[in-house]
Amino acid sequence: MNRLPFAQPGRFWRGNLHTHSTRSDGHLEPAETVAWYRDNGYDFVALTDHFVQRFGCRISDTRSMRTGGFTTLIGAELHAPRTQAGNLWHIVAAGLPLDFAPPAPGETGPQLAARAEANGAFVIVAHPAYYGLTVADVETMGAAHALEVFNGASELAYQMGDSSHILDVLMSRGRRIDACATDDAHFEYPEYPDHGLGWVEVRAEENDPDALTAALRAGHFYASEGPKLLDVAIDGDDVVIASSPVMKVIVSGGGERYECRYGIDLTEARVPLAVFHNGSFEVDPRLGTYVRITVVDAHGKRAWTNPIWLG
Repeated sequence: MNRLPFAQPGRFWRGNLHTHSTRSDGHLEPAETVAWYRDNGYDFVALTDHFVQRFGCRISDTRSMRTGGFTTLIGAELHAPRTQAGNLWHIVAAGLPLDFAPPAPGETGPQLAARAEANGAFVIVAHPAYYGLTVADVETMGAAHALEVFNGASELAYQMGDSSHILDVLMSRGRRIDACATDDAHFEYPEYPDHGLGWVEVRAEENDPDALTAALRAGHFYASEGPKLLDVAIDGDDVVIASSPVMKVIVSGGGERYECRYGIDLTEARVPLAVFHNGSFEVDPRLGTYVRITVVDAHGKRAWTNPIWLG
């Protein structure tokens, strides 16, 4: 339970962890890309251009783009062979060192992710639904801290941005992995914006790259495409949720275990946890039991907690 961010010291900082520029296949220069986030209410951004030979295996140095109230995380989207579908892996790493070495000959996606994690990065399995990742694929990615439960660009272009099903299958098998939302912005079509769609709210004492990366790795964040989660806490045998006004609160625990609360401008909900401990049908007792919370506002926009493990 100590992984819930809401009672952690500090405050929430809003940031996007998946962003591209002209250093790879994005359409704005790095400084312009960073400036959009700085000027639109974000506290930080990670510029994560594709780390492949085609683009020179470069990690963008965005340190000069930090200001007094805005910071950047050094990052990249890493690629190496090979998923079950035969594709290169897409692995977002935020908090990389600038001298992170390109993939070595024969280095696999899971090995590359493990090297990024060992170098202090927050490692994300990017847009699983978009390129056909399987649960078996993600199970090989032992170093990943989080999975993109929502990828804005994939949703905007292909209606393939929601990967919550993969997240739930993984967790029902006992895999402990967090849930993040990102833009995957490329700034290609101004009239069809792929930015400002999904982000994380990270709880940390400072808007500092090291503090933010440490908080992300610790799971002290939630994901959103609109609503704010103000508090989530366990109170006796209940989970209590406070949020900005929403129309639906969903507490899910995998399989057939759900509890929902509905309302107009609902800002608080209390949900008993008994069904998640016991299961509406028999649950394999060897597996940990979890819940995660999704809230949905009047515009259909969602926010997601990380899983809360109950035993």
